[in-house]
Amino acid sequence: MTTDEGRVSLRRILQRLTASEAEIEAQELRRESAESGGTPARQCLRGQVVSVAGRLRTVVYTPRTNLPTLEADLYDGSDVVTLVWLGRRHIAGIEPGRHLTARGRMAVRDDRKVIYNPYYELESPK
Repeated sequence: MTTDEGRVSLRRILQRLTASEAEIEAQELRRESAESGGTPARQCLRGQVVSVAGRLRTVVYTPRTNLPTLEADLYDGSDVVTLVWLGRRHIAGIEPGRHLTARGRMAVRDDRKVIYNPYYELESPK
């Protein structure tokens, strides 16, 4: 191992020791997302057809007068994408803490990244 490699390795160890739990979780989610072929949510732009992978943070049923919606916040370690299923009250397996990959066209609503009625694949529970 060269001196430069030793410094980089020591720097990584020190960063890991001083990082908060949230920072470590974000790093792991970014790594897992990249391994599954997902586009980092931070790089997704409105109008693009994207595939994002991450963990569901929240799942909320929003009763509306004309169209109920199920909304879930997917976090991939870089940013949050809100997944919105129109006309749905519940979807089996869509629950907080669950890992999934979602595909669809990126939209922006109230300055938040949104994918409406995404195609999704649930990952097996860990």
